[in-house]
Formats: sequence, structure tokens, C-alpha cells
Amino acid sequence: MSSIETSVVIVGAGPAGLLLGRLLGLAGIDNLVLELRTRRYIEERIRAGLLEHPTVELLGIAGVDDHLRRDGQFDEGFELRFEGERVWFPTAELTGGQQTVLYPQQEVVKDLLRARDTSGEPIVFEALDVALHNLDTERPQVTYRDADGAEHVITADYVAGCDGFHGVSRSAVPQTLRTEFQHDYPFGWLGILAEVPPSTRELIYAHHDHGFAMHSRRSPTLSRLYLQVEPDCDAATVPDEFIWDELTRRLATQDGWTLHRGPIVQKSVTAMRSFVVEPLQYKRLFLAGDAAHIVPPTAAKGLNLAASDISVLSEALMDHYRTGNDELLANYSTTALRRIWRAQEFSRHMTALLHHVPGQEFERRLQRARLQNLVISRSAQASFSELYVGIPFEGKPERFL
Repeated sequence: MSSIETSVVIVGAGPAGLLLGRLLGLAGIDNLVLELRTRRYIEERIRAGLLEHPTVELLGIAGVDDHLRRDGQFDEGFELRFEGERVWFPTAELTGGQQTVLYPQQEVVKDLLRARDTSGEPIVFEALDVALHNLDTERPQVTYRDADGAEHVITADYVAGCDGFHGVSRSAVPQTLRTEFQHDYPFGWLGILAEVPPSTRELIYAHHDHGFAMHSRRSPTLSRLYLQVEPDCDAATVPDEFIWDELTRRLATQDGWTLHRGPIVQKSVTAMRSFVVEPLQYKRLFLAGDAAHIVPPTAAKGLNLAASDISVLSEALMDHYRTGNDELLANYSTTALRRIWRAQEFSRHMTALLHHVPGQEFERRLQRARLQNLVISRSAQASFSELYVGIPFEGKPERFL
């Protein structure tokens, strides 16, 4: 069994793990990233990417925003549709010029991987049978087996669990010492990628009695669209014609707006759930990203919450290594959870606002009243926009860079 020593071992090479590794590397803190999948898999894993203003700022601090600023689609707002009406939400105007950016998650991953290639910091793909040990000691260990079957042990000061909802890190926290909160929604999202130019310049969110619909863009020739469906829906069995007919129905407006149709090249169903584990730390293990929380995709907070976690955790680790002060590390969970629960509340609010649940007529009328209030109240729009574009991150790793 080979032995490796580092300061921080990061389990998971998604956006959270790679961003943490990048920021630590810039601060001169050695770290090693372990990833179960192949590099090709994580580079091609399709995920939506609506980046909040603070996330874009943090990627700039990390020096990985060149492609984002060149290829990202910067939005000044979004369009809300219900009862055939179109309402423009000027989120940038209402938040002092802060924009959201459409930039796919896999592109963020590619940018971070290129930066790691340049720095030469170690990353291991196809790390199998990863296990965490001795977390209650000053030098915890992580073991894994490589693709050739050789076994390795990594000894570090700290372990960052960034390996997603189904990873091993969260389960390394004793069950009696963690509390998990989960809410499952009675619907899912059928998402499609279509080879057709987008029918909109910016995002469209639509409430309809047949269910929620959303229209986004991937590129000048690719459109990304979503439909509310039953949670057990099998995407492969849904005819393309039905999908386009429902999108046309739910996105329709009284002014004759037209939805462009084209070949559907990808479709899948996403379950809708909210999940948080508390606390986010155990001894020398810190959880971040999907290992710590899941939000429904309605408000696109998943990647942004991961970035928020990393802003707090990276600053805490930098403070430890630069000054010897462990106060930020000790308070990591408390600090990160403040923004996590605010994002959970907003995600649930937006989900309840836009999705239709049959048979709940009293709730449907309240839902309509909330939508009407949002449309006519400038102050309600401003409050909504502040949470939509992203409240500032509490972590400030830039002060050590």
C-alpha cells in the first residue's frame, strides 16, 4: 500500500471539490483531489448552470472566469408567464446591476480542471472503494484503490467531503451525530435538449394549470426546456410530439408568441427534493456541496450553494494555515448553514409559486394571488430579485490571496 501525505484531501471532483482545490492551491496550501469517475465522465456530465452574481465573482477570484465571460450568457432578468400574460422581471435593475449568467456546470468543471492541469496539483480519477478513517485524530486518513487494483492511503490534516449526495463522506459522520432534513415534492422535471435556436433571449418561467414549464438556452443552436411531470415519469416513454405540444400549451401567450420546435437529442427526468444535513462538520471532516444539501432545481441554487460553502471553507482553512486561528473552521457549519437555509426557503417558495398540484383549489387560488402580487408590487419584485441573483457569500478567501 503506497502512502501519500498532504494538507487537505478533497473527496470529489465536482464544482465544489475542484473550486476548493483551486483556491487552496492559490493560497499555497497543498491538496489532493480524489474522484470516483473518469475525467471524461465529469467533463461530459450535463447539468444546468445558472450562476449567481456572487458565484461569478468567486470564479473570478479563482482565476477561472475567462471562458465564462467570453461564452456565458449574461441575463438582465427573466420572463414570468401565467394566464397568457408575459411579465418582465428586471432583476439586474432591481439589484444594482447584478446579473445572472447561463453557463453550463460541465464548462465550470472543465475550466477548473484546466487550471489544475496548469498548476500541476494532483488529482486521481477512478479512485475506487474510497473510505475515511481516524477523523477524530490530528492526521485523518483516506484510503482508495486505483483502476489497476493497487491500494493507497492518504494522510492529511483535514478531509473535505465534496462527493455528492450519494458519496461516502456524509456516511462517515456517525448517524447519531447528524440530523438529516428531507422533503420530497409530488412532481418532477422532464428536461430536454433540442437542436433548435432558442425562442427567447432570456429565461422563461411559466405557471399553467397543466403544470410548470421553463425555456432556457444552451447555445445559439441549442435550447434547453423543462416540463413538470409525475415523479415516476419515464422520459424514454414520452413521445417527442407530446413534449412539444405541452411546451407550446404551457408557454403560450395572448400576443401570439411562437415556440420553435426541433429534434430532441436528450431527455431525462429530475426528481424534486430538498435535503440538508446538520452539522456540516465532524472532527476533521467538512461537508460541502451536494454532500451537504440538495435543493429543487427551480431556483438553480445547487451549484451556487456549493460555491457559497467553498467560499466559507476555503477562507477558514486559509486562516488556519496562515495565522493558526481556528475560529472560522470551528464555525464553518453555522456560517454555511445560514445561507443554505435561506436558499432552501427561496427554492421552496419559487417551486410552490410556479408548480401546479391538482385537487388543491384553495391553494391554487392563493398561488394565483401570490403571482399577481409579485407582478404588481415593485418591492416584492426587488426582494425576489435579491434572492434570485444571490445574496453575498459570507466567506472572503480573497483576503488571503
